[in-house]
Amino acid sequence: MPDLLLELRSEEIPARMQRKAAGDLKKMLTDGLVEAGLTYEAAREYWTPRRLTLDIRGLNARSKDIREEIKGPATTAPEQAVQGFLRKAGLSSIAEAHVHSDPKKGDFYVAHISKPGRAAEDIIAELVPGIIRTFPWPKSMRWGPASAKPGSLRWVRPLQTILCTFGPETEEPVIVDFEIDGIRAGNVTYGHRFHAPGAITVRRFDDYVSKLEAAKVVLDADRRKEIILADARNLAFANGLDLVEDEGLLEEVSGLVEWPVVLMGEFEQDFLAIPAEVIRLTIRANQKCFVTRPQGANEGLSNHFILTANIEASDGGKEIARGNGKVVRARLSDALYFWKTDQGDLPDLDQLQASAEKFGLDMSKPLDQRMARLDHLGVTFHAKLGTQGGRVERIARLAEELAPIVGADAVLARRAAVLAKADLTTEVVGEFPELQGAMGRKYALLQGEHPSVAAAIEEHYKPQGPSDYVPGDPVSGTVALADKLDTLVGFWAIDEKPTGSKDPYALRRAALGVVRILVENRIQLKLASVFASAAARYAGDGADQIRDLLAFFHDRLKVYLRDQGARHDLIDAVITPQSDDLLQIVRRVEALGKFLETEDGRNLLAGTKRAANILAAEEKKKTQVAEHVEPALLREDAEKSLFAAVNQAEKQAGEAIQNEDFSAAMLALSVLREPVDSFFERVLVNDEDQAVRANRLALLTRIRTATDQVADFSKIAG
Repeated sequence: MPDLLLELRSEEIPARMQRKAAGDLKKMLTDGLVEAGLTYEAAREYWTPRRLTLDIRGLNARSKDIREEIKGPATTAPEQAVQGFLRKAGLSSIAEAHVHSDPKKGDFYVAHISKPGRAAEDIIAELVPGIIRTFPWPKSMRWGPASAKPGSLRWVRPLQTILCTFGPETEEPVIVDFEIDGIRAGNVTYGHRFHAPGAITVRRFDDYVSKLEAAKVVLDADRRKEIILADARNLAFANGLDLVEDEGLLEEVSGLVEWPVVLMGEFEQDFLAIPAEVIRLTIRANQKCFVTRPQGANEGLSNHFILTANIEASDGGKEIARGNGKVVRARLSDALYFWKTDQGDLPDLDQLQASAEKFGLDMSKPLDQRMARLDHLGVTFHAKLGTQGGRVERIARLAEELAPIVGADAVLARRAAVLAKADLTTEVVGEFPELQGAMGRKYALLQGEHPSVAAAIEEHYKPQGPSDYVPGDPVSGTVALADKLDTLVGFWAIDEKPTGSKDPYALRRAALGVVRILVENRIQLKLASVFASAAARYAGDGADQIRDLLAFFHDRLKVYLRDQGARHDLIDAVITPQSDDLLQIVRRVEALGKFLETEDGRNLLAGTKRAANILAAEEKKKTQVAEHVEPALLREDAEKSLFAAVNQAEKQAGEAIQNEDFSAAMLALSVLREPVDSFFERVLVNDEDQAVRANRLALLTRIRTATDQVADFSKIAG
C-alpha cells in the first residue's frame, strides 16, 4: 500500500511549540483522511527547528465507493419536512428520490446515494492547504508582499517549502500537486542552513531521512536528545566531571538545533560562591546550557558548563565556547551582585520600624528587613484578600494555633511563618521567582535561624502536587498547613471557588496538600474548628461562605484515597457531611476494608443489608416500628440471642470508636455475624402479632444503629 511523506519547512519554529505542532499536524491530517474514507496502517510525526514532517504508512490509494440509503418522511408529509429531507440527502428535487412502502407505515421517501471513490492524491491535495490555513499556532505572522492582501497565509514564521510525495514502495512516488499562496508542493527540501543549504530531491521517507542526515539534519527529536545527553555525559566525564541532568532543558535544547554539537565552556571559580541553584538557573535561563559538578559529588557545582551548538565550527568550537562563556560571566556577575545585596542592609530601614514592631522582627537581620519591607510596601496578595503582610499575620497566628496539634514548637512555627514570604522582596527571587522558599532557607541559615525555621521557609510550599514530597518536620508541616488553610478559607470567604476545569488559584492542589500532610504524617485535626478560627480573621460573612469547604476536602480526600487503591464505596460508607477529621476517615476506611475481607465481615454485610432492606420495605408501607426493643416480647431464642449480641456489640463498638480503635470496633461488630444469620434463618419478622412484628423491626433497627457507628453498610457493594 502507498505511503505519504509530508514536510512543511519554515524559517524557524520556536522550541516550545514544536512537539505540539507536530502532533496537531498529525491529528488534523489523519482525521481528515479517515473522514474522507481512507485508512492507514501507521503515522508518525517528526520535528526540527525548521520543519514539521509526517510519515504515513499503508494509506489506501483510493477511498471506497459509497452507496447508502437515507430514509425520508412519508409521502403525505408537509412540504417543510420534504425540503429538510432533500437538503439532508443532497437532492435537488423530490423526483430524484424513491418511494418505498411499509405495510404499517405506508409510503415514504428514500434517497439512494451513490458516491464514487476518490484518488488519495486528490484528497490529500484538498486537505493539506486547508490544514495549513487553519493551523492552530499560538502565535503566527504574515510576511512578504502578499501579507497586505485579505486572507493571506499566516504561519508561525515564513513558510518556505512544502514537500509532499505519495506512492507504493515498489514504484516511483508521485508529487501531490497543490499550491498555497504561491508555494507549490514538490519533492525538494533543504538541509542544514549553513552546512548544506542546497536543494535535496527525495522520493519517500527512508531516503528523505538519510539524505537529511547527510545534509547535517537529524530529523528525530528524540534521537537529537539522545545525542546531546550522551555527548554531554561523555564530555563531562572526560574532564573529571558529572553532568547535572535536566530533562526540561534537554527537551528545549533539542528543539534549537538540527545538528547537535556539544561543547564545554567555563567561568571563574569565584562565581561558585553563589548558591548552586542560582548559578544553574542563571546559565539555564540565559544561555540554555547545562551545569556540571565534580565527579561523585552530590552537591555543589564546577566552573564548567555544557552548551549545544548547531554547527561544526572549523576551530572545534573554541570561539563558540568562548562567546558563551563571556555571556555566562556577565550574567553570573549580576547574580553575584543580587546574592551579596540580599545579605546587606536595606537603605530605607528608618521607614520600616512600624512593620518591624508589628511582627517582632530583628532589624539587624537581612531577612527580617525584607519581611518588614514586604509589609511596608503593602504588596497585594489579592484585591479582595488584602496584602501579603496581612496574609503573613494570619498565617502566623494560625501556625501558633496548629503547632500543639501537629507537635511543633509554637514559637518556632510563628517565627517560620513570619519569615516564610520574606524572600519575595529579595533581588535573587525577583530575578528567579521559582527560587522563592529555597532562597529564604539559605538566607535564614546565614542569619542563624533555627534549622527547623529555615526548613519551613522552603518547605511550606510543599507538597505542590501528588508526586511532590510531604514535609516531615513538624514546624514545616505546621506552616504548610497554615499557609494552605488560610488560602482556602480566604478564597471561600470571597466566593472564588474552582469551577469545572478552572482553578486559577490552584485551590485543588492546596487542599490535596492539606490532605497529604495530615494523612501521611498521621495528624488528627478537626477541620471545622480550624475553618471557623481562620474565617473569623476575615471581615463580613466569611463564615457563611465556607460552609461547603468541608465537602470540597471530602472530594479531594476521595481522589487521594482512590489513587491509593481504596474502594470508592468504602470511602462513601464512612464519610458523613460532618466528618472533619481526615485521618480518622482514612483509619475507618482501612479498618472497614480489612474487616470485609474476612468471612465474618462479608456475612455481616449481607445480614445488615437484609435487615436494611426489610426495614426500608416496611417503612415504605408505613408499618409500625417500635421505638425500642421490649425484651418481654422476644419469644424465640434466636431473637433473644441477637438482642443480647446487639447490646454487647453496640456498647463495645461505641467504646472502641471513642478510643479511635476502629479495628476493635470492627471486631466488636463481628460478634453479630452468627446471631444475625440465626435470626433470619429461624425468625419470621412479619409475625401476625402486630406488637411482636413492631418489636422485631425495632431489633433490626438496632442492627442498623450498631453498624452505623462504624459505617453506612447500605453504601457498600456486595
